[in-house]
Amino acid sequence: MPSLRSVPRRAILPVLVASAISLTACSGSGSSSSSSASGGKSLVIDTSFNLKTADPGRMYEQTGLLVDRALYDTLLTFAGSDVGKPVPALAESYELSKDGKTMTLKLRKGATFSDGSPVTADDVVFSLNRVRDLKGNPSFLLDGVTVKKVDDTTIELVSPKPNPALPFILPNPALGIVNSKVLQAHGGTQGADDKAESFLNGQSAGSGPYVLESFNASTQVVLKANDKYWGQTKPTYGRVVIRNVQAPTQKLNVQRGDSQIALDLSADQAQGVGGGLQVAKGASANVFFLLANHSAAVSKTTSNPKFVEAVRKGIDYPGLLQLAGEGSVQAAGIVPSMINGALPADQAPKRDVAGAKAALAASGIPNPKVKLEFPSDYTLNGLSFQPLAERVQANLKEVGITVDLAPAPIATALQNYRDGKEEMGLWWWSPDYPDASDYLAFLPGKLIGLRAGWKKGDAAALESAGDKAAQTIGDGRTQQYQQIQTQLNAAGPITPLLQPSQHVVTAGTVTGLALNPVWTIDIAALGSK
Repeated sequence: MPSLRSVPRRAILPVLVASAISLTACSGSGSSSSSSASGGKSLVIDTSFNLKTADPGRMYEQTGLLVDRALYDTLLTFAGSDVGKPVPALAESYELSKDGKTMTLKLRKGATFSDGSPVTADDVVFSLNRVRDLKGNPSFLLDGVTVKKVDDTTIELVSPKPNPALPFILPNPALGIVNSKVLQAHGGTQGADDKAESFLNGQSAGSGPYVLESFNASTQVVLKANDKYWGQTKPTYGRVVIRNVQAPTQKLNVQRGDSQIALDLSADQAQGVGGGLQVAKGASANVFFLLANHSAAVSKTTSNPKFVEAVRKGIDYPGLLQLAGEGSVQAAGIVPSMINGALPADQAPKRDVAGAKAALAASGIPNPKVKLEFPSDYTLNGLSFQPLAERVQANLKEVGITVDLAPAPIATALQNYRDGKEEMGLWWWSPDYPDASDYLAFLPGKLIGLRAGWKKGDAAALESAGDKAAQTIGDGRTQQYQQIQTQLNAAGPITPLLQPSQHVVTAGTVTGLALNPVWTIDIAALGSK
């Protein structure tokens, strides 16, 4: 989401940048976090909730990822904001077979759950099978993967096809390891008859640095430091309160010292916050794009490749960046800049009005008129869709294309988008996991390709390249994904536009902030000065 496989999903709220981050302190006196009754300092985080559950097997919303990152350890993780290389967590090492089908993980000794019991291979098998077989939002992460225990310290994940993305998938908090004995005692199973969600919304059953004190999907979530945490680095804050607050109030709260972190401020809101506050800013991993339907049954205009070329060449990309604000970047391709396989910035599409007019003339369509649909009641990274759509409308008018704007509530707009009925659409995608293979969804016959009327067989060479890239192991992957995006930019129905800016404001006392496109921030990694 979003990635928009289903709703609510990822990217209903901002996904944060994994690179190009700057942290600056503003003048004035800073606020400090108070002491917690449970020991240690307390931390208040304000964010606009996209939250349904704390159950990792069912959770796939942005706020849920933030929460479960603190409650549940995963087999692998990412260090700070670097998503280019998975590193050990509950697994001390892993190896992918030469054919890419078998991943072998050695479990770390000494890891324990919050009740003091050891994390075992049986817990890992139970947890991963549960996520896969619940058929919830995150189940697709392990689609087709067989999980088996080799011995007490060894786990194997076997895929029917080469699966080089698996090491990048396993750090997702939805794949957090649960205490299988505790869960089974409260209705937990490895199938659709599982009834453990209500229990996991009352207390956690993980090995993470925090435990769940209270959970309300509408108002706030409270975490308490895990006194039995097995890791070498103990959490700084004894108590963390995560509150559901809209962006304007987030700014006021962090300025007054009522909170220490505001996650969802726009570029304009983050300017001049003062008061000794720190501002982290950069491009998010969300990618805005234009969809032009490839199906002649939907539109004889947008299915004309020369018309799509005219659109691509007619967009004023630098103008869109000015609208998006400081910290935003042009999307060179559909893979965002911080993920391996992204196109270099110098290969991004450029405006060419003369070329756009020539392509339009070659299309043979006199005075084309199209409808552009987009959500009217939603903002992403503080950016509304309406002004972006208006700028696209003005850009294409200069080329000779009339664009009628058709804003609609997100539920209505989503339905047309998913059904593949939009003539043109303005949407976005955020990573399900930080690997370029996640963006093969934009190829013909795949999820987004089909929504753009691009059916399997419409671009056989490109589809073959996608199949090959998905199964390639080693250094050649980056070049393959870049070549795929070059072809998409030249002849596909999708025009990547921009990665909007993301701004996070913190109290001057907060240290260790590392923004991550999967779980936003790692609460347990935050320190205090």
